[in-house]
Amino acid sequence: MPPLRPIALLVTAGLMAGCAVGPDYQRPDAPLSDHYLGQRAVEPHSASTPSSLVAWWENFNDPVLTTLITQALQQNLDLAQASARVTQARAGLGAANAALLPSADIGAQAARAYQSVETPLGQVLNSTPGYDRYGNAYEVNLEAGWEIDVFGGLRRGREAALAEYQASAAGFTATRLAIAAQTADIYITLRGLQARLDIANQQVNTRRVLLEKVQLLYSKGLAATYQVRQAEGELSQVQASVPVLQSGLEAAMNSMDVLLGTPPGTHRTQLAHEGSIPVAPPLNALGTPAELLRRRPDLIVAERRLAASNARIGEAIAEYYPKFSLSALLGSATAVSGGNLFTNGASQSSGVLGLRWRLFDFGRINAQIDQAKGQEAEALAAYRQSVLRATEDVENALSSLVNRQAQTTTLTGGEAALTQARQSSFTAYEKGTASLIDVLHADETLLQTSDARAQARTESARAAVAVFKSLGGGWQPEESRSVAAR
Repeated sequence: MPPLRPIALLVTAGLMAGCAVGPDYQRPDAPLSDHYLGQRAVEPHSASTPSSLVAWWENFNDPVLTTLITQALQQNLDLAQASARVTQARAGLGAANAALLPSADIGAQAARAYQSVETPLGQVLNSTPGYDRYGNAYEVNLEAGWEIDVFGGLRRGREAALAEYQASAAGFTATRLAIAAQTADIYITLRGLQARLDIANQQVNTRRVLLEKVQLLYSKGLAATYQVRQAEGELSQVQASVPVLQSGLEAAMNSMDVLLGTPPGTHRTQLAHEGSIPVAPPLNALGTPAELLRRRPDLIVAERRLAASNARIGEAIAEYYPKFSLSALLGSATAVSGGNLFTNGASQSSGVLGLRWRLFDFGRINAQIDQAKGQEAEALAAYRQSVLRATEDVENALSSLVNRQAQTTTLTGGEAALTQARQSSFTAYEKGTASLIDVLHADETLLQTSDARAQARTESARAAVAVFKSLGGGWQPEESRSVAAR
């Protein structure tokens, strides 16, 4: 039997079997409950119409919010960076695919040389009758090579590259959802600050009117000096809160501009027009915790990274085994004239079956395998931790939404009662049946309650955004499969 035949049989058998060393990936189990703990507290108050998860921001019925999120998803620079990372991962996948295929290249050269007759070789050749010191050489070759993936190391590498590309695509989606949620969160915060600033300005006007009344009474000898000074101090206290709220409002506007990929101040005129705080929409059709595994892109990222690390183990184990390669050359070469190329006499060819085996490097291979297994164990723990944190995010968001809505309802009723109480106390003060302290106390309590109500309504809407984000709203799970298939 020819010496190459056993190797050829081994190569053929390996290719036919299509084996790949290393563990085959299996998605790990993630035992989750059938429903969320806070689901029962939210859904009884929800409308019958299912809330949209795909374009969840439309549930707030705020055209400005919808416009801003649309612009952010088109212009945000973090999103542009994430898109570039997907392009890089796609290129890595293309390289891994190419490694499984034969490669070929064409080379050609033409040379002209002039031989010295002073060298030993030149002296010998010069003694030959008819020697020409000028020499020409022409050569054209087609070379091809192919590493035969008998034990699947290259295929495991392709599996890892595919999983990393899918993780990158899911990471882009995760960034997209984070940008949408951040835009909504800043917008709601901005509207909340505008509402609080309006409350503070109204209170400033109220305190100013009160001060004028006290000064009028003082001029008639019906009020003491300390009452004037007390009214002035209370007015200054409310006025001092306005710059703080204004500073926060301007910072929120600047954050919105940067989020939209524009210089600070670009959208200030648009955002300066006051609008109401968006109302948290009713929530239903929340799904189950198990659906988060395919709904939340950050969990898809963690799972795909786990699959990639699993494939890297097989890629490392493949280094234990020999690697076979085929190479061939087909060309034409002549030293006479270019016109003799591609003739029978100028043709040349070769074929090589190569073998490479790291026989005395098993210690390093063992270390690489252990490293790959350690990375896989780390990725598994990270995936399980991501699942737990995802359910925690949903539970916390649902709890915050329920409690903030309850707080808003309570404070709204309290604000209405305190408004009436303040009017009554001021009327009584004008009639002399109540003191200025009573009026100032009523003002202070009303201001605190109105401000707290505005904050509670803001936090309620922000909690709704957090619910949509924690549920992975803002995309269709089918989008990741279509992106990965391209």
